[in-house]
Amino acid sequence: MPGAPIVEIDDVWFGYDAGRPVLRDIHLAIPRGAVVGIMGQSGCGKTTLLRIIAAQQLPTRGTARILGRPTRELDRDGLFAMRRKMGMLYQFGALFTDLSVFENVAFPLREHADLSEDLVHDLVMMKLEAVGLRGAAHLMPTELSGGMGRRVALARSIALDPQLILYDEPFTGLDPISFGVISRLIRQLNDLLGATSIIVTHDVQEALGVVDYVYFMAEGRVIAQGTPRDIRASSEPFVNQFVNGSSEGPVPFHYPAPEYGADLALAG
Repeated sequence: MPGAPIVEIDDVWFGYDAGRPVLRDIHLAIPRGAVVGIMGQSGCGKTTLLRIIAAQQLPTRGTARILGRPTRELDRDGLFAMRRKMGMLYQFGALFTDLSVFENVAFPLREHADLSEDLVHDLVMMKLEAVGLRGAAHLMPTELSGGMGRRVALARSIALDPQLILYDEPFTGLDPISFGVISRLIRQLNDLLGATSIIVTHDVQEALGVVDYVYFMAEGRVIAQGTPRDIRASSEPFVNQFVNGSSEGPVPFHYPAPEYGADLALAG
């Protein structure tokens, strides 16, 4: 992957308590301009890793260097300054339900920039036009379909022209048409803004059509990485099972249990 890293994760471990670590020995180097996927099944630690990148959590051990700064060294003002250079698309959008589409997209502009209302208006309309929803500016979130709500959330996440855009399960719950629209917008907006995008998802087949590079996680570790072609051709048993949606592989169909006969009423 060409380009200087905008995200560097070096030997990162993380645990919420003194028990079993959630992340173990994580190494990532994500270059500027790339669209990168962090993939794996639910509970593998990928959302926790996204929180480390967003500096919502600090590593228990190791270094997270985001936009050139180690997050552990940032004070409150430094942390806020870094986050102003980020956009975040939360799972299911997380729109403010009591604000209109226009006001949702305007919110980060009013919160973080000292702009005239005329300029706020024009910027909001530009962002909504980019996601095809300028005509929906007056609607409330309850009047939107799931796909439309996700597009409004995407417009809000790019309101400040971020250098780094983070996506937490952006395809969950979308119909095929909405998925196609969102995946195309992620790629197009990343390239138009000159941004870097990180997509956390378990929707492997869908995401492989969008990303440049993949880090594949299992049980808190990166077990495979490479281009989409590399991941599809991986000989790693878990990756192969996950990519192909097979019931046979390291992830068993049956939850661990005693011998079947021992659990039958007639066994006694």
